[in-house]
Amino acid sequence: MAKANTNWTITKGEGPLVAVSLHSGSALREEVRELLAVDETARRHEEDIFTDRWTEIAPTRVVLHTSRFEVDMNRRRKKAVYLTPDDAWGLKLWKEAPPTELLERSLKLHDRFYAEMEALLREKAERHGRFVVFDIHSYCHYCRGPDSPPGSTDENPEINLGTGSMEREKWAPVVESFLRDMRSFEYPGGKLDVRENVKFRGGYFPSWVHETFPDEGCALAVEVKKFYMDEWAGQPYAEHVEAVGRALGSTVPNILEILKEPG
Repeated sequence: MAKANTNWTITKGEGPLVAVSLHSGSALREEVRELLAVDETARRHEEDIFTDRWTEIAPTRVVLHTSRFEVDMNRRRKKAVYLTPDDAWGLKLWKEAPPTELLERSLKLHDRFYAEMEALLREKAERHGRFVVFDIHSYCHYCRGPDSPPGSTDENPEINLGTGSMEREKWAPVVESFLRDMRSFEYPGGKLDVRENVKFRGGYFPSWVHETFPDEGCALAVEVKKFYMDEWAGQPYAEHVEAVGRALGSTVPNILEILKEPG
């Protein structure tokens, strides 16, 4: 059953797995669009386009339609609206200072989203005891422009798993199962470079999951390097989008088995 609005869609399914794409959306309220100084190319470069497709690995899916440039659900409330270049990769954000009323309307979306997520995950906890959230993102590695060299492979794994806010020992079976299955997946052209906490340790959303559900919830912050697309043109490489989805899906059976064990 899908519950949709103009800002996000929540599809409820059976089982203890939830897949979330917080940054795949590009929609903006008209009042935000009129004041934003960031052009569409720069905006889409920083959005996690196509990650919504990978939420299909779980029966319960949450996909944001609103752009992170309106409100970023992976940041705590007081930082959820980007105001200065330091908030957003050095970008000049606004043609003029946005009025307080506009900011408050954006922050109300943040409040509403987290209220709905708490209700959804509370239901998972009550029904299944423990649950796992796949918090799916992507990240740029041609940050200086389309003709610049890519970032160093030493610092930019193809898959970065962020576990910085969880009780690592408690959730070690889930984390290590995910890493093992992703590394062993027969990816076209060779095995994936999958590492933990190299590029990112996870944002506010997984931290909130672990704080709100300390005994029940494990949020895996998955960052996929944008090797699956031309990140400046915004064009996907279809075979890679599909293969990344299969790789992520390969981790599901073993995680489900782990969740059946006593916590």
